[in-house]
Amino acid sequence: MTTLTAHFPYLGFFIILVLGGLGFPFPEGVTLIICGFLIGAKIVEPFIMFFVVYLGVLTGDFLSFYIGRKYGRSILSSRRFKKILSPAKISTFERKFDKFEIPFMLLAGRLISGVFLVAGIIGISRQKFLIVDAISAFVAIIIWLGIGYVGGSSFRVIRTGIVRIEHVAALLLIILTIALVLYVYFRTRGHGDMKSQALKQH
Repeated sequence: MTTLTAHFPYLGFFIILVLGGLGFPFPEGVTLIICGFLIGAKIVEPFIMFFVVYLGVLTGDFLSFYIGRKYGRSILSSRRFKKILSPAKISTFERKFDKFEIPFMLLAGRLISGVFLVAGIIGISRQKFLIVDAISAFVAIIIWLGIGYVGGSSFRVIRTGIVRIEHVAALLLIILTIALVLYVYFRTRGHGDMKSQALKQH
């Protein structure tokens, strides 16, 4: 994945976010912070990257929801999804959905793996899911990209500052070298004049 994101950053991060939404070990927050860092460092175009990551997050979320909605509880027989969801975890999520359906999706959906899968399993309406997910994803992306952007901008400022310091240091070194050469020259010349005067007196 590192090679993919290095050569094709937009496609690479889109795929990573989709896979992360499906339960693969690619934390959404970390991925978005990295994207924000690249924006801040002016390595990628901000509007293109925002569109790509927004689409990637929504795609991953919807695929997770769709799988849960299509296969229901039978999905628990899959070894892959057993690692993401246990019966106890599903029961806990169901209770949370019963009490705080929309707030739970808005908040926990971005932080806890498997929430959108359970939303599909228990039959949350597709329209409601898409609206809530679009809002929560937008807010989360702004926050995570913002954090990464600050880091990327700071890195760019530090890098610029280092270059300036190097230039100043080089200039000072040149000035000190010239001063040292002049000092040695006049000091040597002064000693020469003094010797000439001493010889004339003798």
